[in-house]
Formats: sequence, C-alpha cells, structure tokens
Amino acid sequence: MEKQYKRTLITTALPYANGPVHIGHLAGVYIPADIYARYLRLQGREVAMIGGSDEHGVPITIKAKNEGVTPQDIVDRYHNIIRDSFKELGISFDVYSRTTSATHAATASEFFRRLYDKGEFVEKTSMQLYDEKAHQFLADRYVKGECPICHAQGAYGDQCEKCGSSLNATDLINPVSAITGNTPVLRETHHWYLPLDRWEPALRQWILEEHKEWKTNVYGQCKSWLDLGLQPRAVTRDLDWGVPVPVEGAEGKVLYVWFDAPIGYISNTKEIFPDTWEQWWKSPDTRIINFIGKDNIVFHCIVFPAMMMAYGDGFQLPDNVPANEFLNLEGDKISTSRNWAVWLHEYLRDFPGKQDVLRYVLTATAPETRDNDFTWSDFQTRNNSELVAILGNFINRVVVLTHKYYNGTVPAAGELAQVDTKALADIRAAVEALTDSLETFHFREALKQAMEIARIGNRYLQETEPWKLTKSDPQRTATVMNVAMQICASLAIAFEPFTPFMAHRLAADLRIDHLCWSRLGHTDLVPAGTVVAKSDLMFEKIEDAAIQAQLDRLARIKKENEAKAWKPAEQKADVDFDTFCRSDLRVATVKECIKVPKADKLLKFTLDDGSGTDRIIVSGIAAYYPNPEELVGKQVCYIANLPVRKLRGIESQGMILSAVNADGSLSLITTSAAVAPGAQIQ
Repeated sequence: MEKQYKRTLITTALPYANGPVHIGHLAGVYIPADIYARYLRLQGREVAMIGGSDEHGVPITIKAKNEGVTPQDIVDRYHNIIRDSFKELGISFDVYSRTTSATHAATASEFFRRLYDKGEFVEKTSMQLYDEKAHQFLADRYVKGECPICHAQGAYGDQCEKCGSSLNATDLINPVSAITGNTPVLRETHHWYLPLDRWEPALRQWILEEHKEWKTNVYGQCKSWLDLGLQPRAVTRDLDWGVPVPVEGAEGKVLYVWFDAPIGYISNTKEIFPDTWEQWWKSPDTRIINFIGKDNIVFHCIVFPAMMMAYGDGFQLPDNVPANEFLNLEGDKISTSRNWAVWLHEYLRDFPGKQDVLRYVLTATAPETRDNDFTWSDFQTRNNSELVAILGNFINRVVVLTHKYYNGTVPAAGELAQVDTKALADIRAAVEALTDSLETFHFREALKQAMEIARIGNRYLQETEPWKLTKSDPQRTATVMNVAMQICASLAIAFEPFTPFMAHRLAADLRIDHLCWSRLGHTDLVPAGTVVAKSDLMFEKIEDAAIQAQLDRLARIKKENEAKAWKPAEQKADVDFDTFCRSDLRVATVKECIKVPKADKLLKFTLDDGSGTDRIIVSGIAAYYPNPEELVGKQVCYIANLPVRKLRGIESQGMILSAVNADGSLSLITTSAAVAPGAQIQ
C-alpha cells in the first residue's frame, strides 16, 4: 500500500546567478515543478515549493572578473532578474531566496561543522592546478582543456559538456587557466573530502532497491555511477568567494559549491518556516521531491543524500527526483556562453501577456525522456492550432452563445440525453488519465489529457448544434448550454497547473470563487442562474512577423558566433621565393559582370586589364553577389598567367582572388585606392 504523506516539500535546482534563466531551465525544472505544486494545491494538500539563486558558483566569479565588478554586484543583478521573471511567468514559489543570505551562511557552516566534528570527512593533501600569474589555485571551472574521454576541446575541470562525463581538473589534456590563459602548474594543497564510498551500500539499497519506480534516465544514471564505484569527493575549494570553511587554519578556503548549494534548500525552508522547518525535512510524514535537470542527477541522488545520511538527525531523503533531459533550440544545443537561448526576461518583453503560451509549449515539448527541440515554428503552430483553435475556440463559443440566447445567464439543465452523458463520461475518463499522469510526473501526457477535455467540448457542440435547436427545442438547447458551461468550468480547473493566467481569468468570468481538483468533471460547477462575464478571447493568433523577428535574432547570433569561432586555415607548405614570383598577380577594373546562363554558381567578368583587349574570367562566386551588375567599376585582383580554361563554353583567362569569411562566404579582394588597370601586385 502506497504511503500517505501529510505534506510535500518541492525543491527546484538553484540557478546560477551569473545570468538570466532561459527556456531550457524552464522546461527542465521550473515549469514541471510549478505544475506539480499547483496540482497538489488544487487537491488541498499541504505543499511548499522552495527555490533560490545559487550565488557561490565559480561562473559568478568569472563573470565578475570579466566585467571588472565584484561577485556581489553580479549576484545582486541576476538574482533580481531571475526572481522577477519567475514571478511574472507564474512560477509559484513559496519562497525564492539566495545562498548569500545570512541564514544560508549559518546553515551551511553548521552542516559542515557537524560532519567535521563527527569525523565524517577525509582530509587529504593533493596536487592541484595553480595559476602562477594569477597567484591562486584554480577551481574546476577556472580550467579548460581537452576532454580525456571524448577529446572535445573546451571541457571544464569538473565536467565535459559534450559527453557529460564528470571530470577532475587534473584529468584534462593540455589544461589552460580561464583567468590568464596560462598553462597551470601542479601545487600541493589541503582539503576535506566526503567519502562517498563509505555510503555506497546505503545508496545502493535506497536507490536501486527502494526506488525502482524512478524515471529510467534517473535510475540508469545513478546505477551507472554506483556500478563504477564511488570515490571521495572534495567539499572545499581554494577560493575567496563563498561560505568560509568553519575550521581553524582553513583561511582562504570556502565550501565547494556542490556541498554548499543543496544546503540552500534547507536554509531557504528556514526562511519561510523558521520555527517549523524541521517537520519539512525530518518528519517521515513529509514527502520530498527534487526537480532538476539531468546534469544535476548525481548531486541530488548521490552526493546530497550521502551528506544527509552522514549528518543523521532524522533528515529525510527525497522520495522522487523526476529529472528531465535537455531542451535544444532550433536544432542546436542551448548555450549561455554563445547566447544561443531564448531568455525568459526577453520573452516576457517581446510577448507581453503570453506567459501561458510559453508554459503550454514548453510543457508540450518537455524533454521528459530524451532531449527535445524548441522551434519558433512549433511555438506558433501550437498557439494558433491548439490554444486558439481548440481551447480558446470552445470557451469563446460557449460564452458567446450563452450571452446570445440567455443574456449571459446560465440556463437550467433538463433531463440529459445520451449525447450529454457520453460527453461527460469521456471527460471523466480524461480527468482520470490526467490525474494519473500528474501523479507520476508525466506532464506532457497530462497536458494532452487536459486538452482532450476541450476537444470533447468542441465535438459535443458540433454533435448537439444548439444554434439549430434554439427555436425548435428551447429546453433541449438549455440543457446543452448548461452542460457546455460545466465543461468550460472543468477546463479552468484542469488547465490551472499549466496555464494559470487563463484558468483564473476563466474562473473569474464564470464566477467560480475557488478551484478544486476533486470537483473536476462535475455538472454543478456553474449553478443555473449564474450571470457569466462577456470576456475577450482567451488566446490570440501569433502572426508570422513576430516569429520572424525571433528567427532573425537567432540568425544574427549564429553569424556572430561563427565569426568568433572562426580560425584561419592551416598554413600551406612553404614555397621558395622564385616559385611565388612565377605567379603574375594583377589588378583589373570590372567593365561588365553577368550571370552565366544555366550555371547558378558562375559569374562572367569582363575586365579592363590595361592591355586594350578585354579579359574574360569566369568565377564561381555568384551565390555571394546576387546583383553582379553592382560590381561594375570596382577593381579586383586576379592571377593573370594561368592557362586558359573553358567553363560552360566560355574561355576563362585567369582566376579572380577572393577571401573566405568565417561563415564560408567569399568576398572579392580589391584595392584600398584606385590603381591603373593591369598594375602588378608585389
């Protein structure tokens, strides 16, 4: 028999406060967590949703160094942006705090000190990378190099973002300091380690035997780690930004961010429940759910649980960790460093009032079992074809017909016909499937079942055709419109976890004071005699221009990234000076330039080379000069002494020189000032 809990504690991964949040964060963590929290509240369960900013990560210190400001300046800026954009999207945190709070510093220090006093740590002296120019040891994220597993360049000292392997900085091939660009050296340093191997048997029992119901991706990654054998993991770092290690002689050392950050869940809970926080963390009557992305699975399923096991004192372990995979953007991996993302605060600016649309689309495309892709085309299609044409259309039709036939007053229902009872039975089946999906964290499927209620409503109207019945059978019309209004009310409840702004607006229009999950599918949600509001459309179409603006932005970013990533081609083998001198490089003036018929890539240049006779050269650069007539009068560089070559029947007398741009396009090489046609290049 499944255990019944008195309360549920929901935690969400703490975003680094070194930049805003993007759609990958939302789809992976925050929208699923909010859906579940709202669902539990609709059921009347006691729930607390805990969030906050992770403000001690090394990426924050890197950002501060790059901008010439303090780490506190960085976290203050981005904590506010993140907190405010979450609120505007309707992410219903009961508390959203930060790891630079005094409460967190005290909690994290006490946690470390208890483990230290219990002898739970292993003290080790080791060789770590040191930047002699910066005069400091390098934390994992301050080191980049070649991944020893997949050999990708740019892997960090703690993880390769390409293959996902967890690394140590000393594992990297050809490591480089991210601070100075210098090659670091190895120096001796002293740190405290959590011996995960000591807790491996307990973790094996807890995960592999007691939680086989966990999502396959979570269970599989945990099993892989455990099967490889756990090793001691450092919990301190040589840094000057973070919670100081509360041990004498540990000056210049702070708590490692992955020891520090998860304790933020506890400290943030203390802020909202200062007197009763322990019942949320230590009572067997509390169910703890961690919502995270797949890159955090090891820390939330192995490291943090081992920390709590070591601490003891009744700390409860999470009952489930429903981690999602990654969301890509337009077929490419989301990357904050490359600005390849849809940032939440920018979306809220560009699409005002469309919070529900983003919530809906990110739920419908959530990477629950594998990586998935967000595209602006799909965003537009789902809004226009589903939210507008199915959900919004049904609600609008019912409200409009009620005002047309009954002046907005909900009529009383008579005896139900088979078509009525069939629609209501179908809705009850959808509600059951919706509830089951929410209980098991299958939010994409849950959303489909919620939308199925709207589909049932549209089919019901098409089958009953109340606009035809109104004159021939007024009582029957009244029954149909009453049933349709109850379906609208069920939609307000069913969609509240997914699109809360629409749901609460609809509830207000239908004069529903309180949304309750147990009432979903009932036939008395809007009593006869209720006067419903004349409302505007719940959703509106998104036009092509708005989507194109977003695609144009991504195209600009892609071009900028290609330019930044561009590296010159490798230098060819040396040639002697005499060989070079045999090439006759000259300048000519373009007299005519036309496309070669039936040859998409070729342009025919007629050049004045100073000889008094036109020189014809065919060049394969048509794709980069769509208006070749604009080249007339310009001066170009060419090789004059190549053998004549026939191209599409045209004798080409040389080769025009072009440079290859970062994006692979070609640009003609010309002169900075006019020169005489035929002038040699020396």
